[in-house]
Amino acid sequence: MIVLRILLFLAGAALALFTIRSIVRTFLVPRALQAHLSRAVFVEVRRVFRLFANDRQDYTTRDRVMAIYAPASLLVLLVVWVAILLAGYTAMFFALGGVSPFEAFTLAGSSMLTLGFLHPPTGGGVLLAITAAGLGLVVLALFITYLPSLYGGFQRRERGVSKLEVRAGQPPSGVYLIALAWTVGQLENLRALWAEWEDWFVDVDESHSSFPALAFFRSTHPDQSWITAAGAILDGASLFASTVDTPRQPEPEFMIRSGYLCLRHLAVFFNIAVDDDPEPDDPISVTREEFDAAVQRLSEAGVPLKTDRDRCWRDFAGWRVNYDAALVALARLTMAPMAPWSSDRYEDVHFVPPAFPWLRRGGQRSGG
Repeated sequence: MIVLRILLFLAGAALALFTIRSIVRTFLVPRALQAHLSRAVFVEVRRVFRLFANDRQDYTTRDRVMAIYAPASLLVLLVVWVAILLAGYTAMFFALGGVSPFEAFTLAGSSMLTLGFLHPPTGGGVLLAITAAGLGLVVLALFITYLPSLYGGFQRRERGVSKLEVRAGQPPSGVYLIALAWTVGQLENLRALWAEWEDWFVDVDESHSSFPALAFFRSTHPDQSWITAAGAILDGASLFASTVDTPRQPEPEFMIRSGYLCLRHLAVFFNIAVDDDPEPDDPISVTREEFDAAVQRLSEAGVPLKTDRDRCWRDFAGWRVNYDAALVALARLTMAPMAPWSSDRYEDVHFVPPAFPWLRRGGQRSGG
């Protein structure tokens, strides 16, 4: 009997330590660590939400449902943590003896929630109650302080997304970004934009790795998304560096590197297989026909372009291959709204936004 009680106490302590480990990895360690319990909760909650936001639903309905997914998952995660801790302390209180299973459960709940309406009958129980009370307060305090950090990262991210709509249109497009900059005579001023988005990618890399739930927090407006904005600015920089006839600038190239490193890191965290050292001539999800249509649009807008279109295509593809797979996969994972060259790469999507008829596909995709 004593052996069984010892084993029960150890099992309860293991549950408590398992939960503490999950909390520490989720809240306190500032790096992209896998918290398996947190991941499991988000995956299972997503399954439930997908029942109401499946592919048969229109995008407006899916967006409205999935807007609640990330906040709801965080609340469910808190409930799961509390429930496991409660189960662990119930087992430990019962293993100490002197109480029934129901009384052990009541003691655990009273101690963890610091209600204090039931007192342990033994000295060991009192010590256990103190640890339960302290742990309950710590969990609640960490969760409360976690939310401001989470929403701070969300606000910084969305500030960049909203500002990009002014320059890249809605849905955002790298082609529109360059054409508009040339039309208003501010092509040179894109230098500042590239530098700003280099910082944006660094911040998203850090915040979304530390707080992975942020990736599933949807933008304030249904037609906006952090991943489609990232795709538009990266495509704009890739087109600028490969096709626009201007003196070479380091800013767009540094920004592309910052962007593809960010997207790769997030893709790896979410168990998405991406090549961390692709070859320049590896296939991408943008076809040559799509590229030619985009270049024709830039030409019609009067943007100065390089004359060797084959070289331009090779250079563009060489830049795009660095972020292509991660961009498309993250757009699918986050159920991003329709945007050219990112969320429209899905196999089952054939819709092209009316504002971008010149991006209509001209044939089979070459990869992605």
